Amino acid sequence: MLSSYFRDIQLFRFDEQTNIIFIFAGEELQIIVDSQGKWRFLNAAEL
Repeated sequence: MLSSYFRDIQLFRFDEQTNIIFIFAGEELQIIVDSQGKWRFLNAAEL
């Protein structure tokens, strides 16, 4: 979906211990995908 909107994926990380995917795209777009495939936006307060 991100590439369809022409957002560059700046950082992609998979945490093997928690099975969570972290994606940083564009200027400020941060997304977390859990092991169930559910995704949500991450805001700065959660960091």
